Amino acid sequence: MMRSLDYRRALPAGNRTVLKDNISWHLPYLSANTTPWQLEGVVKTLREDGYRDLLGLHNQTVVTDAHRGDKLNKFAGVYKKYGVPTVDNFDPACAWVRIEPKTPLLVLDRIFGEVRVPEVLIGSNVLHLPTVKTHVYTTMTGAMKNAFGGLLRDNRHWAHTDIHKTLVDLLAIQKEIHPGLFAVMDGTICGDGAGPRAMIPVVKNYMLASDDMVAIDAVSAWLMGFDPLGEVECIRLVQERGVGVGDVREIAVVGEDVSEVNFHFKVRYHFASRVGRLLWFTPLAKIQSLFFKTPLVHAFIWGSAAYHDHYWWPVHGTKRMAEIAKSPWGRLFQAYE
Repeated sequence: MMRSLDYRRALPAGNRTVLKDNISWHLPYLSANTTPWQLEGVVKTLREDGYRDLLGLHNQTVVTDAHRGDKLNKFAGVYKKYGVPTVDNFDPACAWVRIEPKTPLLVLDRIFGEVRVPEVLIGSNVLHLPTVKTHVYTTMTGAMKNAFGGLLRDNRHWAHTDIHKTLVDLLAIQKEIHPGLFAVMDGTICGDGAGPRAMIPVVKNYMLASDDMVAIDAVSAWLMGFDPLGEVECIRLVQERGVGVGDVREIAVVGEDVSEVNFHFKVRYHFASRVGRLLWFTPLAKIQSLFFKTPLVHAFIWGSAAYHDHYWWPVHGTKRMAEIAKSPWGRLFQAYE
């Protein structure tokens, strides 16, 4: 698939290529995270085509444990098999450097005061590994939002109120600091509902790839049943700025005619996401600093862990994973170490 798109033109082989996996949840919940077969297919192809300088990049959020996710989602075995070293952008040894983007930013500098990115990413290709899934804050999440974890520190939640404009800024920064960008998005098992974690996994047997982060997100949104320009603000904003293609009528889809495909996915909300939306997207957002820039933030971190890990996972998640485990993809997941 990657070769059919001549991906080597997008990723200069003379540069390091960083594999940005996606751990939305440290628990092994298919549809929420990069899949091991997605990761292995990409790494195997890169190795066969002469890419020697590969690096896996993990990020951590205030509600996820990257090391636990790396093991439980079976990335670690793939990285070890192909001799790919990994780095954590939250490790104190990972240097963050200040940059001055040439592109005028919409919100990022205002939110954080300055723009700092991991030094290891500057001058490196990046290959994003997202999944096809919904998101309670952004309708859908994919390649554009995968940079949210790679380029921002674990206080990135400060940007949630302006999340769509933040993603536009991050795309502009990526185009400046990365010589090459590519994405391979797993749609073998897609996530419907209250993404990016508490979803309904649905087997769909798709795999997407593109050198345009906006186009791949637009097609993913289309497959799920959303209007990319009408329902996903970041895609519309990028299309309007002329730095990506978000209109599916202008995107050449190779491999299968998806013009009539519609998964009929819907974004749904649970208790934790309703609290989040209340604090990020209502008048309460005016005092969000009180909630998220003081020790009060620990109450929300604890609440999210209690809801997702200690209630939703044992009550709902394990049952849904048991059903998915019966599918060919579920059996393949179990085959990985």
